[in-house]
This record gives sequence, C-alpha cells and structure tokens, in this order.
Amino acid sequence: MSIVASHFSKLKVLTNSVYDRLWGIPYVSDSEINGEIIRKYIGKENPIILDIGCNDGFNTLWFFKIFEKPKVYCFEPDPRAIARFKRKVGQNPNIQLSEIALCDHDGEIDFYQSGGHLDEEMVKTMPEGWDLSGSIRQPKNHLIYNKWVTFNQKITVKASTLDTWCKTNYIDAIDFIWMDVQGAEIDVFKGGTNTLNRTRFIYTEYSNNELYKGQNNLRKLAGYLKKFEIIIRYAGDVLFINRELP
Repeated sequence: MSIVASHFSKLKVLTNSVYDRLWGIPYVSDSEINGEIIRKYIGKENPIILDIGCNDGFNTLWFFKIFEKPKVYCFEPDPRAIARFKRKVGQNPNIQLSEIALCDHDGEIDFYQSGGHLDEEMVKTMPEGWDLSGSIRQPKNHLIYNKWVTFNQKITVKASTLDTWCKTNYIDAIDFIWMDVQGAEIDVFKGGTNTLNRTRFIYTEYSNNELYKGQNNLRKLAGYLKKFEIIIRYAGDVLFINRELP
C-alpha cells in the first residue's frame, strides 16, 4: 500500500468513527458476548427467547446453560441445517422450531443456499456443504471475501413476518432476540414493527460491508430501531436495549 493510500485509509476509518459517534454508536468492544452478560441484562431465569437463524441449534442449547428455564423459539429455512438441528437438539418441550424464513411479508421467498468446503474436516461435519451463510438476500461482497463459500443453489422457502408469527403463536412479549440472518436484518425488523415494541433486547449480527445485496449497515439498522439503544458493540455483532421497556 502506498503512503497516500495508507493515509486515505486511516482518514476513512477516522471519519467513519466520528460519524458513528454522532449517531450514538459506541466504539467496538475488545470483549465478546458471553452468558454472564446476557444473564445480567435479561435478569430472569425463564426468559422468552427468539433464535432467528438458528442453524443447527448450537446457540439454542447454549441458552439452556445460561438460564434455568428458558422458552426458546427457533427459526431456520435451510433444510440441511434443519436436519442437523433435529439431530442435535432432539425433543424439548421448551424449544419450538419453525421451518421458515422471517422477512417483511408472508408467503414464500427465495433463499440463497451457501455451500462449499474449506477443508477435509468440514467435509466430515457438513457433507452437504457449508450451510451457515445462506440468506434471503443475494450474496454480493461475500463472494469476494469468502471465495471458498459457494451460492449455487436457490430454493423457495416458507416465509412469515415476525408480527404474523407472534400473533399466530400468541406471543405478547419477548425478552431477547438472538438474530443471525446474513444481511437480512432490516427485512426481519420491517416485518416485526409491533413485536419489536414489545421486545426488551436484540442481539444481531451486522456488517458495514455490503456482503449481501441491499444489506443495511449498522447506522441504518440503529436508525430504524428508534426505540432501541446500543449497549455493546462488538466486531460484527451488536446488543440493543429497548429504552421504553423495564
């Protein structure tokens, strides 16, 4: 990198940092989210949790190590991940899996399945291909930064808004949303306006790089969640609190 390019890069980072502060977005924390932090903020042993983009249930099971009696509602549209979820999680009366994609409308939606293998070990654990990067958003810069991940399959999956799902399942209040939807964060938010008003905390992945077409950066996500405030910002994830709820 040339001296001019280096200075430009540093200036860009500084400028973005200033803009972030003006938007009320804190600096990136050096720590990582953990069970102690989640437990501290939620403050109860029987929270209602939504695990949106649950994949194979890894985090779903983690919540049962953090809390004594959580009720976890899980959402996953990829058939490969759903099969692994059922094998790993099994039957639990406090876990409910919905085999759908949450978005901004009810009905059906295209889902871009991710695939590929990074190494031989991954072939053993995911013989059908890497299924952690699939999205209802078409991949963009993801194809540049993670070239080993492929997106050769597009399938049609069932879709629902968060508001419709909550109404159908009689969910009046949510303590914690854990969300990993690969660039489709704003789609979930737009379909859950009423639900988010009754949600205490949201933990979601974000990217300021357009990994998927139309992906909103953190500033835009924070601007949409007007009732929420960022408690902790991590490198790629962020924890929001609803200022209007106890």
